Amino acid sequence: MPRFALLLSAVVLLFSCARNYPGELSEWEGCPRYDFQVDGRDAIVVLPAKAAPGKPWILRPAFFDAFAQVDKALLKEGWAVAYYDVTHLYGSPRAVELMKGFYDYALKSFPLSKKVVMEGFSRGGYFAFAWAARYPETLRCLYVDAPVCDITSWPGRESELWQDFLSEWGVLDEAVDSSFEGNALSHLPAIAEAHVPIVAVCGLMDKTVPFEENFGPFYQAYQSMGEDVQLFVKEDCDHHPHSLEDPTPVVEYIRRH
Repeated sequence: MPRFALLLSAVVLLFSCARNYPGELSEWEGCPRYDFQVDGRDAIVVLPAKAAPGKPWILRPAFFDAFAQVDKALLKEGWAVAYYDVTHLYGSPRAVELMKGFYDYALKSFPLSKKVVMEGFSRGGYFAFAWAARYPETLRCLYVDAPVCDITSWPGRESELWQDFLSEWGVLDEAVDSSFEGNALSHLPAIAEAHVPIVAVCGLMDKTVPFEENFGPFYQAYQSMGEDVQLFVKEDCDHHPHSLEDPTPVVEYIRRH
């Protein structure tokens, strides 16, 4: 069969198999992608060509398709890839409940497991810890990459985003310090009680979200409690690029859970 005919046949098959789900249909990495909104916020679900047993999925609260080596590898293995935009909500209680609305909608509308991997890059990591503390029963594990863990480190008081953060949380500047209730260490007891597995990738030269002010203290505390946490460090890496050139170690950790 000519190459064009094969391509056309694949496209027809893609769209014919994927027409029964909500949202605008396109494709991502050769798989059906659905774009829609939940509570006025952008959402995406990408379904694999053939779902792996148990219909596993991975979910981002920010930065769809950015440094997506792990997402793409899992998609090839039959995992769905999803996104719901709470990027600029700083892991607030409102953000968590908006995500719960998306999570419930996704389970009703798509063939997905009740257990999900929450994937938090940078500020998305701040949300991921908040989600893990509030809804640990939904998780297979957390995958965080250069995650914000202390809001005073990023964005910090000198950032133009600081006022947005204060407004979203409804708090005064003087009420926020390193023990702030939204920080990852404040969520540590609830996350540890639920024994949430965590895999992380961090650059030790990160100037935007410094490791020693963010995931470093959380990692040391979680590891000292005997919890399941694995850290992959990039010795000479700044905040970007995220992920690993070869995502296999992260994919293997996620697959185990």
